[in-house]
Parts: sequence; structure tokens; C-alpha cells
Amino acid sequence: MTGTGTRTPPAARIGWAAGGVLVPVLLWEGYKLAGPAGGVSLGGFPLLPRTTDLAMPHVWTMLARLAEPATSAAGAPPLWTAVLEAAAFTLGIAALGWLLGVLVGMGLAMVMQRFRSAGSALLPWIILSQTVPLIAIAPLVRRWGSQLEIGSFAWENWMSVAVIASYLAFFPVAVGALRGFASPQASHVDLMHSYSVGWWRSFLFLRLPASIPFLLPALRLAAANAVIGAVVAEVSIGLKGGIGRMIVEYAAAAGGDPGKPWAPIFGAVLLGLAAVAATSVLGLFLHRYRRGEQTA
Repeated sequence: MTGTGTRTPPAARIGWAAGGVLVPVLLWEGYKLAGPAGGVSLGGFPLLPRTTDLAMPHVWTMLARLAEPATSAAGAPPLWTAVLEAAAFTLGIAALGWLLGVLVGMGLAMVMQRFRSAGSALLPWIILSQTVPLIAIAPLVRRWGSQLEIGSFAWENWMSVAVIASYLAFFPVAVGALRGFASPQASHVDLMHSYSVGWWRSFLFLRLPASIPFLLPALRLAAANAVIGAVVAEVSIGLKGGIGRMIVEYAAAAGGDPGKPWAPIFGAVLLGLAAVAATSVLGLFLHRYRRGEQTA
């Protein structure tokens, strides 16, 4: 839980953000400089990677590759533009999955808060749902979706990816919203009862505003989960055009172009940061409810 004391100065926040980028770079280059070329293994099991330029290129090699053409074809665009286009494609699908996950998660939390028996029945299944590996469920979702026949409606592969993204996104929203809906003080709830306020009005004017400190971190976590789900689903289903498929395709070029496979990985990182930042904008409009914001 974040306290309600002194806010961190902007300069300090910028410094922490810069440190979060600089420290991994220094660790990477430090290990590449001092680590053994063959890596570190224990009993035949690799613990640390090899430090050759092929297996572990320098950071500046990766960044320089972004400015070079994506392919050897004439007129090929720079690699960074191809990565941004793929990231934008995946971001759109992840955003749809996030929205679906939020709606499902909020709906489940409302039902569990309203009916205690529903909470006892649903919450274990909600938790259990997150133990199913995406690599196994993604092909099933694609298969089930392809069998839907509603008039001229045709199920597309990107819809399966959006469903998988929502599958990961709904969980933190459901748990965070449920905690938030149960957070009002008993005296406040009793006051609503004393005025004969119905459940819906009590929910809208008491429980929903009280849930904001719990809900905002859950929404940010759901955004990150939606991105992860979208990238993994693109790999499992084979959807072209997204950052997940690009990671697989560019990995094949690692032998002759060691900097290229890292470009879509940087794109995936940027994608996750953009998704979390977009959801953080919601906090600007709900500032009055954010005191004592909880961590998910």
C-alpha cells in the first residue's frame, strides 16, 4: 500500500525511471565483459548465457540495428518502423482484450459482492482459471471460435487473440474490485441501511467510489496481462502482423543478424509500458478517490 505522505518529487521519479533503464544495461554489459564465453552451467544445466557477440550482442548493436532496413529488399523501411507497426497492431488487440476483461471482471466482482454464496462458489474457479497455460488454451479458443456460425459472421484469428488477452486481464480486475467493493467502513454501510438506500444506489455512491484505490492498480496490472496474453496468443495461434509473430520470425535471423531478434523484444517492452501508461491516465480523472491507493 502506498502511503498518503509526501509525494515523490518529479526529478526523483525521473531519476528512478532512468535508473530502471540504466541498471539492466550496465548489468548486461558488465556480464558480457566479465562472464565466460561459454556461459555458466551446473551439471549440464545452463545457468547463465554465453557472452559471445552472436548469443549476447552489445546494447549499442541492438539499438543501431533499429535504424537499419528491416530486410535486404530494396526500399525496405527501417526496422524500427516495422516494429512500431507490429506493436500498434498488437496494442489494438490487447486493448480490446483489456476492455472485455474489465467488463467481465467487474461483473463477476459485483455478483460476488452482492451474493455471498456466489462469491464462495466463483472465487475458487476464478483463481483456478489462471493456472491453465495459455500455450494450451489458445489453440482451443481458435478452434471453438472457428466453429461459430451466426449468419455472415466469420470468426477471425485476431478475435481469438483478444479473448486470450481478456482471459488474463479479467483476473486482477475481479479480485481488486471485489476487495474494493468490500472496503467501505461498516458505519458507512449501516448509514446507507438506516436511510433505506437500495443495493444499487449504495453500490454507486458508496462501494464503487471506495473501490477506486483498489481498482486502479488492478486495471494497470490487467493492461500488462492483456499485452502478455496477446503476444503469447499470437505466437500460439500464428497470427501475422503482431509483435508476437515478429519475435518468432526474427529469432530465425539470430545466426547472421544477432541484433535483429532484439528489436521486437524492445517493441514488446514498449508495448507494455504504453498499455500501463494509458490506463494510468484514468487516475488523472479519479484523483479525488486515489488517497491510500492499494497495490494489486
